[in-house]
Amino acid sequence: MKTQLMTFVAMILLAGVATAQTPPAPAEQQIAAAILAAPEERRAEAGVLGYDAQGKLVTLRKGTNELICLADNPADARFSVACYHKDLEPFMARGRELAAQGITGQDRNEKYRWKEIKEGTLPMPKEPRMVYVLSGKGFDAEKGAVIEGSLRWVLYWPYATAESTGLSTKAKRGAPWLMDAGTAGAHIMISNP
Repeated sequence: MKTQLMTFVAMILLAGVATAQTPPAPAEQQIAAAILAAPEERRAEAGVLGYDAQGKLVTLRKGTNELICLADNPADARFSVACYHKDLEPFMARGRELAAQGITGQDRNEKYRWKEIKEGTLPMPKEPRMVYVLSGKGFDAEKGAVIEGSLRWVLYWPYATAESTGLSTKAKRGAPWLMDAGTAGAHIMISNP
């Protein structure tokens, strides 16, 4: 019984390693999928970050407008791409750096990013900046479409409150609401109904 249990645990661990080492899609496919999160008229000039053969995040395409698009992470089982205003890149890059260190969830924000913004060591725009997130079951490269995709709009507005915006702080699908109100990471969430 103990041997069977150890074999089962080893199989689970190996499956996790195999999943984590899924090779990234070709650069052209990563770019095609990533830019779908952006408004159509902003896609052609957006910069794109994606993954090389070793799984390292690299610039796949330099941009000439204000948007940076992030390709789907092949090490993650879910499909998700995003495009955001270039002024948010220090905040996003710091989040990726902390996640790589195993620091996730609210700790990543409360103990690090928000504190660093307040201290002035992490740049964050004072005015609102947009993020577009497109999630789904996968990407059909042949059709150039996300499978069962859902778009979410996020407007980062540091230190915004319910009082300053008139928004609810309660999540309601299809309606705008304010998340992390009053913090350096305050943002308006709008999900497709």
